[in-house]
Amino acid sequence: MRDCEQLALWIDDRVYISKIFAATAGHHVPRTSGSWFYVFGSGTLLCFMIQIVTGICLALVYVPSSGQAYTSLEYLNYQQQFGWFLRAMHNWGSNFMVAIMLAHLIQVFLFGAFKYPREMTWISGVVLLLCTLGMAFTGQVLRFDQDAYWGLGIGAAMAGRVPLMGPAIVHMMLGGPIIAGETLSRFFTLHVFVIPGSILAIVSLHLRLVLTKGINEYPVPGQAGQEGNLRRRVRSGNQKSGVPFFPKAISKDLIFSGLVLLGHRLLRCLLRSRRSAWHPDPTQINTAPKPDFFFLWLYGVLSLMPDYMETVVMLTAPFVVIGILFAVPFISNTGEKSPRRRPVAVLSVLLHLHSAGCVQLPRHVRAVVTKDGSLDQRGDAYELSGRTFTTRAAGRSGFPQ
Repeated sequence: MRDCEQLALWIDDRVYISKIFAATAGHHVPRTSGSWFYVFGSGTLLCFMIQIVTGICLALVYVPSSGQAYTSLEYLNYQQQFGWFLRAMHNWGSNFMVAIMLAHLIQVFLFGAFKYPREMTWISGVVLLLCTLGMAFTGQVLRFDQDAYWGLGIGAAMAGRVPLMGPAIVHMMLGGPIIAGETLSRFFTLHVFVIPGSILAIVSLHLRLVLTKGINEYPVPGQAGQEGNLRRRVRSGNQKSGVPFFPKAISKDLIFSGLVLLGHRLLRCLLRSRRSAWHPDPTQINTAPKPDFFFLWLYGVLSLMPDYMETVVMLTAPFVVIGILFAVPFISNTGEKSPRRRPVAVLSVLLHLHSAGCVQLPRHVRAVVTKDGSLDQRGDAYELSGRTFTTRAAGRSGFPQ
């Protein structure tokens, strides 16, 4: 026992494990941050760790080629031991990660945690949200079933509307004029290497900012504070009035993480996870691609847009929304943080949630062959397997069946 203690001291003297622990898990947080509203950040990190572990296991079997991608997923579902379980965990993990991250974003916005001195913490979080949505989109493509094939075709058609650069963007996106093996290789590289590596780097920066700038205190009405007072409070930290994150303030995070893991299991048992649609067939032009829930609102908005506004909204709205998210900490940098004293912030969140929930989607999205390749009234022309297709919304209400 004494030898083990000496070995631990020897390692700690060279690696400084105790100091690293004190600066991370042992850092002090405000006593008021021990609330259930502060568990979404750790929940999102847990979901990302689940995605890494299950993704590595799936990558051992998955074959990123147009001829074997769908077959390898069928092998995972029906022949590989626990393959169905790993794929279900990965599928539900992506849904949980996006949902919890959005809840974390709303909580930070309502609690004014984006204000001084945590502007960079908010900006890095927005970048993480965009990377997570990119992971979700590229993951849909890797299924390479009928939904993924035609969903990517619609996405490529949307990118093709960019003035001047549209054809070049589509060619770079697909790796050629059609959706083929090169397309799958590019999306596999993005999904497995580029985007996860970027997320790991930005998560490190995000956690570093959380540790250096501290966790936002639970907002109390009337405690706005001036910038000078805030600067002095940040410099002094929470050493006197706060509590160590471990073991004092971590209890609710652990309980919520356990509930997230339990939710994965329950949803896998109670609800059937999304199975792959049929093998991708470019000749099957009457199709109804169904995106995951975090992209359903986009389909709904585009289906409800008038024809003359569709292209403008499609090319400008995403950049406007992203620009507003990045500008939030500079629009309102100091002042009141409590949502009880910020009715505009609360109403804006409720309006966005209500709008996203009320947007109805087209009942059916089909691809229509055109003889001359011209655009019809509602759609884009794009080339697949030597033919020109046009995506067109056939209905304007209801969710895809």
